[in-house]
Amino acid sequence: MVSLVLILVASLFFTGIVIRTKSLASGRKGSGIFQPMKDIFKQFRKGSVYSSTTSFIFQIAPSFYFASVLMAILAIPLGKYPGLISFQGDFVLFAYLLAFGKFFMIISALDTGSSFEGMGASRESLFSMLVEPAFFIVMGSFALLTGETSFHEIFSTLHYGSNISYLLGGLATFVFIMIAMIENSRMPIDDPKTHLELTMVHEAMILDNSGFDLGLILHTTNMKFAMYGAIISNFFIGDLASMYTIPIFFAVQIGFAITVGLIESFMACFRMGHNPQFIFILTSVSLLIFFGVLLLLERFV
Repeated sequence: MVSLVLILVASLFFTGIVIRTKSLASGRKGSGIFQPMKDIFKQFRKGSVYSSTTSFIFQIAPSFYFASVLMAILAIPLGKYPGLISFQGDFVLFAYLLAFGKFFMIISALDTGSSFEGMGASRESLFSMLVEPAFFIVMGSFALLTGETSFHEIFSTLHYGSNISYLLGGLATFVFIMIAMIENSRMPIDDPKTHLELTMVHEAMILDNSGFDLGLILHTTNMKFAMYGAIISNFFIGDLASMYTIPIFFAVQIGFAITVGLIESFMACFRMGHNPQFIFILTSVSLLIFFGVLLLLERFV
């Protein structure tokens, strides 16, 4: 329950810090860190407009998307506090809850009958498919290292005691940052501000969403960012005392948001044909983590 509350709090300012960082990096003052949430609340007060070509799938997809991410958050622990949903192998449920929500967003885009949104849905599904091995290799590697298969037990058992273990923690942090960027359709995979047909991915999928539905989708993206920030923070919290847990959590969230802002400020969006190659690199980095775990466990023959 503690992790759920903190993630929801972090989601209120995460995107605001990203936008403020990008503004400062380009020499502008920028808006306040709560401006994105104010814009979302404006959307919540508006009614949704549905095309006559859409069915009930288009209407329920944003709610399913939001619910799937919220359920996935319930599996994330915070230091000594387990998630509300915690059992052996819960990280598998976590991954496929996110896939469930992504599936409804994809078929929602297809339901509009727009070839433009179908193009975005095709790209989104491809990127999600390619990033999945990296997640499972990283989590499987740490499950092998700790002998546990749940988020809470893995993170509470994880200890750093050698140069290799610190390297593994750093590589895992990098992989999860990139997974968060890909899953939330940010630079260098996708530019959330572009409306150029050749480069749009996620934005193409939600062109027909409006009002409350659009606000729900935008806030779910904020929650996903804070969710991945919570996973990254667990790599640093371990079994520390409770008095250090919350400050480290928010320090990691702020650092993560600033990192996202800097990446988007100084990296150009990849050409669409290069995105699969970049995502495959994450799988290669994940394999390095796996081999590092084998070294620590002395299982190389």
